Amino acid sequence: MGGEVRRVLITARFDPAWVDRWQMRWPMLRFELYPTRHPEKIPREIWQEVEILYTFNTLPPPDWAPRLRWVQLHSAGIDHVLDHPLFQSAVQFTTASGVHAINIAEYVFAMALAWFHRIPRMLEWQARAQWPPDRDRWALFVPEELWGKTIGIVGYGSIGRQVARLAKAFGMRVLAMQRGDDHRDHGFIFPGTGDPDGILPDRYYAPAELHAMLAESDVVVIAVPLTPETHGMFDEAAFRAMKRSAFLINIARGPICREDALVRALQEGWIAGAALDVFEQEPLPSDHPLWRLPNVLISPHVAGFTPHYDIRAAQIFEENLDRYMRGEPLLNAVDKRRGY
Repeated sequence: MGGEVRRVLITARFDPAWVDRWQMRWPMLRFELYPTRHPEKIPREIWQEVEILYTFNTLPPPDWAPRLRWVQLHSAGIDHVLDHPLFQSAVQFTTASGVHAINIAEYVFAMALAWFHRIPRMLEWQARAQWPPDRDRWALFVPEELWGKTIGIVGYGSIGRQVARLAKAFGMRVLAMQRGDDHRDHGFIFPGTGDPDGILPDRYYAPAELHAMLAESDVVVIAVPLTPETHGMFDEAAFRAMKRSAFLINIARGPICREDALVRALQEGWIAGAALDVFEQEPLPSDHPLWRLPNVLISPHVAGFTPHYDIRAAQIFEENLDRYMRGEPLLNAVDKRRGY
């Protein structure tokens, strides 16, 4: 870059202490914290000099940023930027994949334990301020144990790998669906989390073998990105392939499930129940039949919430900054052909 300014623009609301830390570590870069979601609010002369952009979706037209080489997203998903002209350009994109792994895996088991240990039913009786007769307590509240059950993880990325780690602690058999034969994790990994070497699953399945995996699973976790290949992958045939006793957990994206088929599966007993954090239409309309089904646990797209999000995202960015300055391959690089 010679004597040109090497500007790093950050549009997310980071603690300025992180920016000061990076400025001291890489004095040859000029860091700017400019929190906004509107690219037009950032002076055009700044865009002209930006080499690295950290953002959620504050993306300029490609001709505004002729020196831009790399965009680090503040999100793990990229479906919100797929149609932007900058994404279609030669600029490299990386994600914050891994930032949600710990909290979403805990959400998965919060829902599974709530379902199998009858927590919703307990809350119903608590709301009535009633203690059931002794003759009914067993029938109402005897749980099913996770120990010995089979969990099928559809998408073995950072979230799926942390789910597998917790599942093993619960004594579960782990099945994983993943594309390709390289089972190592090539994304960002927080120490002590996940399955870096891909050794935890008892068996792997290719995407074409999804229904075979579903037929084996007592708990099914959807953890794939939303792409043209995964859109609607949970259709009537997929739900009918599942055990009638199976419990579905979707923490990915709503359109991965065909919602009309999902409602029928739950109403007609093709599957036993579901925990749903994502939906085709959000907010979920108040007249949607899912609200009224007794075998559904609904949360308002909050599985990814954690008070540690910004700190973990900053750690991912810092690791990638170090790699960028060393000329090494970046973690969580987006394959634009696949859309994730």
